[in-house]
Amino acid sequence: MAKGSKGGTSARSAISGRFVTKAHAARSPKTTVIETKGGGSTHGVNRSAVTGKFVQPGYAKSHPKTTMRDK
Repeated sequence: MAKGSKGGTSARSAISGRFVTKAHAARSPKTTVIETKGGGSTHGVNRSAVTGKFVQPGYAKSHPKTTMRDK
């Protein structure tokens, strides 16, 4: 098995960008994003925390609490 490829998921707040507990993610589904570990890079695109879909930069700028920038 390759180094760092343990799999699994983690939850991140779209508002603060910090990792949160799975319980917090369950209570706040519209402002948290579930990330798959080892999923690769999406090269800095914006993603909606509500739908999980990629969004345009203008949309992300006007909805900062429900979008986050993937790195």
